Amino acid sequence: MLAVARPMVVGAILPSSRRLAQAMADGAQGAQAIVELGAGTGAITQALRARYPEVPTTVVELQPALARLLRRRFPGATIVEQPAHEVLQQIDPGDDAVALVSSLPFRSLPAPWREAAREAIETFLVAHPRCRLVQYTYQPRVPFELVHADRLAWRRRTWVWRNAPPAWVWELEAAAPAAA
Repeated sequence: MLAVARPMVVGAILPSSRRLAQAMADGAQGAQAIVELGAGTGAITQALRARYPEVPTTVVELQPALARLLRRRFPGATIVEQPAHEVLQQIDPGDDAVALVSSLPFRSLPAPWREAAREAIETFLVAHPRCRLVQYTYQPRVPFELVHADRLAWRRRTWVWRNAPPAWVWELEAAAPAAA
């Protein structure tokens, strides 16, 4: 298995369950474009493409073998074989509401990759407040601590017990303005 051979890059030994994939796709509701970060084998990609076939979808996967698999499975999606932080630095959503749907394994990524991805995500969301991140984690706490906690806020969307291991789905978006 790829996770055994590259445990710091792949976040799970098993692909996401259908229930987790559906919960992640729920988080993309209303998006005018979708950017999936760390697609792996495409379990969540499948749910996104089935639910939102007309929504432009960019799928980011760094591992060449997995990127090739995704290109074969999802010819209607744009597959990008680059680090997530580089892709986010290149995206200009204009006025579109973009859902970043992430399977990046923040707790197991090497620190430089984790910080580059976190910084790029936060920078993107602060610059584009109509956009949001949907991220899952295998622990009942936020996927990563925010540097821009004054401008962004985590919200737990749901938990999926029927996944191995159970997962929590989170949403990160612009913080509500403080009451005057």
